[in-house]
Amino acid sequence: TPYFLVDEGLCGKNLEVLRQGQQEAGCKILLAQKAFSMFACYPLISRYLAGTTASGLYEARLGREEFPGEVHVFSPAYREEEFQALLGLADHFVFNSPRQLRKYAQRAKDAGKQVGLRVNPECSTQEGHAIYDPCAPGSRLGTTLSQLERALAETPDLLAGIEGLHFHTLCEQDADALAVTLVAVVEKSGEYMAKMKWVNLGGGHHITSPGY
Repeated sequence: TPYFLVDEGLCGKNLEVLRQGQQEAGCKILLAQKAFSMFACYPLISRYLAGTTASGLYEARLGREEFPGEVHVFSPAYREEEFQALLGLADHFVFNSPRQLRKYAQRAKDAGKQVGLRVNPECSTQEGHAIYDPCAPGSRLGTTLSQLERALAETPDLLAGIEGLHFHTLCEQDADALAVTLVAVVEKSGEYMAKMKWVNLGGGHHITSPGY
């Protein structure tokens, strides 16, 4: 029978690097369950990281039930029949578009949840990987600046009560790619970012690679 064998010593070594990053940067690092959902390791990982991220109902349940800490949810498309259940599981909701904000944000805020909007910095650092590049032409992942400005023209108070911005563009990349992306985010969304409580830098940071 096939099985996965995890070296607890090596896993702990990587987790120590992540703990150092949190302490020195003053940030929180979350486990992306879509990348690693081996919940047998959660007792170890939860000693180091602040919580989990989920892309849907079942990942959110896994994080809430098996991992002590915060549960953050982002989905490109929330299903109405699952959203009420998610309200009982998640602490943070990130929405993908102004339309999602109009439909769901007030319900999340009324339930005491923190709410954010995913922005698309339209700045690709992944050459030749358009199929999974959130900044590739035609991507629907995140709100572009022009989309946000049109939405604010229609609904000036759209961002009222919105506490954070989220962007996710990297895929096992180094800090130099993050630096390029962050400059683009500030250039496009800095006006709105300055009013926020938090910024979520997404995943794909190869923090435990040598030389990061």
